[in-house]
Amino acid sequence: MATELDYYVVLGVERGASDAEIKRAFRRLAQQWHPDVNKDASAPERFKEINEAYQVLSDPQRRQAYDMFGRSGVGGGGEGGFGQQFGGFSDIFDAFFGGAGMAGSGSRRRQAQTGADLRYDLRITFEEAVLGTEKEIEFSVLGRCETCNGSGAAPGTGVQTCPQCDGRGEIRSVRQTMLGQMVNVSTCPRCRGEGTIVDTPCPTCRGDGRTERRRTLRVEIPAGIDEGHQIRLSNEGEAGPRGGPAGSLYVAVHIAPHPSLTREDSELYYEADVSIVQAALGTRIRVPTVEGEDEEVEIKAGTQPGTEIRLRARGVPHLRRALRGDLHVIVNVIVPTKLSKRQRELLESYAKETGDAVGGAHGIREKLGLG
Repeated sequence: MATELDYYVVLGVERGASDAEIKRAFRRLAQQWHPDVNKDASAPERFKEINEAYQVLSDPQRRQAYDMFGRSGVGGGGEGGFGQQFGGFSDIFDAFFGGAGMAGSGSRRRQAQTGADLRYDLRITFEEAVLGTEKEIEFSVLGRCETCNGSGAAPGTGVQTCPQCDGRGEIRSVRQTMLGQMVNVSTCPRCRGEGTIVDTPCPTCRGDGRTERRRTLRVEIPAGIDEGHQIRLSNEGEAGPRGGPAGSLYVAVHIAPHPSLTREDSELYYEADVSIVQAALGTRIRVPTVEGEDEEVEIKAGTQPGTEIRLRARGVPHLRRALRGDLHVIVNVIVPTKLSKRQRELLESYAKETGDAVGGAHGIREKLGLG
């Protein structure tokens, strides 16, 4: 007595497998055992079993009947034989060709070729990057031909449907297989996928539909833009051939450094040099800002080196938020490298008053009472 096929075993899945798991298992086995790729003598029979199992388990009602009554509940034995019971053609083609390939399927729509994207490198000042600006740029671009309005055909003539592909933009070759007609699709070599040809090319653009020209645009630079950021201007790139849509223009921004301010994201930094006397006694200094006017800042008496003074909302605006960073003033206390005789005497007097040891080894010996 022959052993009855277990459809779950055939597909290598558990009885509780989901529809997606059953479909994945079928595609994997179909690729492995399809007679067109597997030349083993047992491949046709094995492939028939795989397909028979899938036809049952992929149908919820038939699967339920099979789970209750076995093969007898679904007609048993896959009647109709190898040539008729192959209902899952779309899944088989999907396994091999990603869903394309059955004869009679709808032809793809021809799409006009999009023009190339362009890049323009724009240099702006530090202040313009922080505060925003508007710039006029000029560049070369392939634009729509004015003689033929982008069609590529000479005035008084027009474009013709490609006779090789009948306007589809693609060539289909059909071959017979055991599963039916299999279709191979490729771009039409005559019209290059456009579906149309030009018998009489435009004398200005020579049938391309585009001519080179100089173009001027005004570009808005948002406040807070940073080095290397790009501004995309849709449909401002090169026109597509024969009336195709234009590509994009990318404006890459480069920022000149500031003589005294540095930037980290939305924060600005300024290093303020003060003397030891100013740090000790206090003073007022002027700090540069991107607005062009210096701001007066107080250095309090006793300020230590590295002290940070923060000026709120005097930094860089955030690109995507209605906020602005801060300006950080970092205090550098400068120690003089040369002193006059009078300056030295005054400092030595101060050191004597505070008890600080000065003057190298001799001063240390005096501090220790060994002088």
